[in-house]
Amino acid sequence: MLVNIYNQQGKEIGKAELPSEIFDVKMNNDLVHQAVVTQMANKRQVLAHTKDRSEVRGGGKKPWRQKGTGRARHGSIRSPIWKGGGVTFGPTKERVFSKKINKKMKRKALFMALSSKVRDQEFVLLDKLELVEAKTKKMFEILRNIFRVLASVRNKDKESLPKGRTPGVLIVLPASNVKIIRAARNIPKIKIIRADSLNVVDILSFKYLLMPQEAVGVIEKTYLK
Repeated sequence: MLVNIYNQQGKEIGKAELPSEIFDVKMNNDLVHQAVVTQMANKRQVLAHTKDRSEVRGGGKKPWRQKGTGRARHGSIRSPIWKGGGVTFGPTKERVFSKKINKKMKRKALFMALSSKVRDQEFVLLDKLELVEAKTKKMFEILRNIFRVLASVRNKDKESLPKGRTPGVLIVLPASNVKIIRAARNIPKIKIIRADSLNVVDILSFKYLLMPQEAVGVIEKTYLK
């Protein structure tokens, strides 16, 4: 599995061989879909919550006696049929949306997502990614250089990279780099993630996957046990 290696100026400087166990896996759409649904469900936060009659404040005293008033029988002013009372069958925080997926299935879906980026020519491998200063302008220039060359390789017009904009890019770093994180956080449609924290949703949410060559070794060490 050979891919081109680029430097930060966007020039091709050689080729690298990627591990086929990670970057050359046949796609299974059903498995990838299951992994995405599971991750999104486990990330879901339960916000909507209504109080039933036991949670609403007040209503401890019987509003009037049981018989002899001519009115209907009531035991609490916080009954669901009263204004200001509890809610019947409303949404509560006790709802559970979490799903389970086997570790091997989750890892396989991750490899399939990575392989799809390589096959679709949406994978960019750099020799290194370094910044002397945490400047957004410098980071933007690196991205422009790389994707200008990539657009020509994919036989696309240069207008696909309009001035001042970049396509959606997920940058995978071998380890945390404060300068790169600070330089890229103000650029739209850019996200940075560590190589040992990859997930299917982030990979599929961005058009391109960009990583320095060192990150491939971290991925191999983390996920090929």
